[in-house]
Amino acid sequence: MEGTKRPGGELANRPLHFIWILDVSGSMSGDKIQSLNYAIRNSIPAMKADADENPNASVLVRCITFGSEVKWHIGTAVNVANFEWQDVQAGGMTPMGKAMNLLADQLKIPPMTDRALPPILVLITDGQPTDDFASDYQNLMQEQWAKKAVRLGIAIGDDADLSVIKKFIGNKEIEPLVAHNSDQLVKYIKWASTAVLKAVSSPASQVKGEVTGNVPVTMPDKSDLDQTSVW
Repeated sequence: MEGTKRPGGELANRPLHFIWILDVSGSMSGDKIQSLNYAIRNSIPAMKADADENPNASVLVRCITFGSEVKWHIGTAVNVANFEWQDVQAGGMTPMGKAMNLLADQLKIPPMTDRALPPILVLITDGQPTDDFASDYQNLMQEQWAKKAVRLGIAIGDDADLSVIKKFIGNKEIEPLVAHNSDQLVKYIKWASTAVLKAVSSPASQVKGEVTGNVPVTMPDKSDLDQTSVW
């Protein structure tokens, strides 16, 4: 994508990595995993539209899953314009710490570049870690791009460990979102995929050409949500 003209020169196109970190443990089976797949798949058109409106950023999407195994479900960074969701399946335990280590490896320089925009990291879980999350999270936060990232967390149901999600977020101004049904999950995932993406990819997130992790994020409005509790 060509640089965008502006007074004083061009606004360089910069990579913005958007990474889902998804709990696909056995407790996610059934309606939860179906709703998760549906919500992400249906957020993509709006995500693409917002990316088109921000030509100074090249949005690259990936996904880590943790359950029976910890892996890159989508390992190669795909430009959002060409991104298609591949459904995930549920099974196994909740090795969230190992997912942090896998993520840390990809936030090093290289493969990251020093001219990127702050990454958006979205953790979605319905439970609590079954491994040493604290140590592995500490390892993740040794990476500068992890510190600068906008880290978000969505809990599915009331059994999710909110203290772990809060630790992952690491920002008192950004709260974990708790989805109790498919309607809420769809809204929260769309918010993470669009409103936050727009904030990070805007010129306001850059200060004299430098990246900053202090990107202002407005929490989603919850007044129009279906309050029926299912999970």
